[in-house]
Amino acid sequence: MFHVKQLDFDVVVVGGGHAGCDAAHASARVGAKTALITLKMDGIGVMSCNPAIGGLGKGHLVREIDALDGLMGTVADKAGIQFRLLNRRKGPAVQGPRAQADRFVYRTEMLKQMTTLPGLSILVGEVVDFIMHLGRVTGLVLSDGSEITARSVVLTTGTFLRGLIHIGDKSFSGGRMGDNAANRLGDRMDSFGLQMGRLKTGTPPRLDGKTINWDVLESQPGDETPVMFSFLSNKPNLKQVSCGITHTNMKTHDIIRDNLSRSAMYGGHIEGVGPRYCPSIEDKVVRFSDKESHQIFLEPEGLGDHTIYPNGISTSLPQDVQEDYVRSIKGLENVRILQPGYAIEYDYVDPRALDSRLALNDVPGLFLAGQINGTTGYEEAAAQGVVAGVNAAKEAVGGDPVFFSRSNSYIGVMIDDLTTRGVSEPYRMFTSRAEFRLSLRADNADQRLTDIGIEAGLVKKSRAELFSDKMEHLEKGKSLLEGCVVSPKVLNQNFVKISEDGKQRSLYQVLSFPEVSVSDLEMIEPKLSSLNEETKTQLKNDALYATYVERQRHDAEILKRDEYRNIPSNFDYGLLEGLSNELKFKLRTVRPSNLAQAGRIEGMTPAALALILSKLNRQNRERSA
Repeated sequence: MFHVKQLDFDVVVVGGGHAGCDAAHASARVGAKTALITLKMDGIGVMSCNPAIGGLGKGHLVREIDALDGLMGTVADKAGIQFRLLNRRKGPAVQGPRAQADRFVYRTEMLKQMTTLPGLSILVGEVVDFIMHLGRVTGLVLSDGSEITARSVVLTTGTFLRGLIHIGDKSFSGGRMGDNAANRLGDRMDSFGLQMGRLKTGTPPRLDGKTINWDVLESQPGDETPVMFSFLSNKPNLKQVSCGITHTNMKTHDIIRDNLSRSAMYGGHIEGVGPRYCPSIEDKVVRFSDKESHQIFLEPEGLGDHTIYPNGISTSLPQDVQEDYVRSIKGLENVRILQPGYAIEYDYVDPRALDSRLALNDVPGLFLAGQINGTTGYEEAAAQGVVAGVNAAKEAVGGDPVFFSRSNSYIGVMIDDLTTRGVSEPYRMFTSRAEFRLSLRADNADQRLTDIGIEAGLVKKSRAELFSDKMEHLEKGKSLLEGCVVSPKVLNQNFVKISEDGKQRSLYQVLSFPEVSVSDLEMIEPKLSSLNEETKTQLKNDALYATYVERQRHDAEILKRDEYRNIPSNFDYGLLEGLSNELKFKLRTVRPSNLAQAGRIEGMTPAALALILSKLNRQNRERSA
């Protein structure tokens, strides 16, 4: 335990997971005296599930956290043992950085970051009650009777709030394997009269890598040129490794089907709703019964650890069944299971009870972040932690709230989705949720958010200076490109192929052509050669999307203008090509009377709304003809 002389703080954060760490760090960075309370010291920064950070949509969130000087990106870069840029062959708007992490190094580095920040104290204990004054949360009570006062409290309980672990027909209380659940705190939350529910998630069995036959498996290496998370990182810190790839087969599926009644989920032992986008192997076998196999990524948990995380076979089947079906898989015939997979269900608060600061509307002084708000994933949790932490600090010590909008960040998209639509299943970030996704790219997260972070006091001086220098180079480059207007003849003379249409174009417009780079234009404007490669790449990305971003903004304005457009009660959603079966089902069930109501349906995307509006317009034209 870290002893502190005082038991009075500006902000107290409960929970040392991903949401709690970034919340406490953000609070302390803006000058609030902050304490983080955790059940045990080695619980700080634990990767409870998959030892990986980022991915599609999620990687965007990590970049945004980093742009605000948060922790997750820099810690992931320190701990990364394999870096991959997903969708590398597609445009930057839908590319997602991802890193396989050394679980021990990640936790160690996170603890180092937390214990070296001035103004941040760490306390070990179990929170069991709130101190209230005139209806406001003013502190916390620990299980040993200690009281800690605070002007703001951030609750980041993860899966611990009345957590219940299931392995087959066996169930027991736990926040995760080996840790106690927060049952007394869960009971106390009931007294606030909040709308609450149960969600569930799960993990696969952990495998002994020394008992896997790697020679018969496909290998998946990382990228030769790693793309880092933090704008301050330039290369990996650790040795890079490959993952293995294997697949389930019909024998695997038969074993699972024969034992479905023994699964906690299918045996009726679980009431919580699980993440549809990360289904258990039981769900995959049932829902996709026509598939003969499912891919499994065998992911190392660390350089000095032989534990393997088999991504793709999370389960709540009994341990003996897990051993049978795992050993039916190629390369795993003689594998030893180090820890069985399990499902865990836990309490969450309906996030519509929150405002956009992630503060509870009806419980002043109390902020919520992470899975308690109905989300799933480290990245979603940490991003909420930054928002709740900075706003809890602003409320405690004074200062304007910090808001994020759908137009400037995926953080803003997530918070708006949560607080206006709520959740019926664990919320996961996807690029399709953002109507401005062409401008909300991972590569420009600092351009969008670092100034906001500087104004809020979140960004340290050294990062602010580096960002200022970067923006000066970008502005210089863009000025050179926009200031040089040339004809098609000049472009063709300098080996930039373009039709001789006589139209004068700035070099910035020319740079938007997919095959043109800044280096291609240096013969026309030699001053461009003074720019560094990072600046050239960023200018290319910005120019490439400039026209599309404007078109996207225009489409969003049309949707906003027509949001109260009536939808006939007999509107046939089945005729809409490009609309997912899931959304068709929800739309048929809800039968929204206008686009605004349709937009509030969970999982609704801007693209889907545009499809509905286009169909309505087409029907109107046909009736008028």
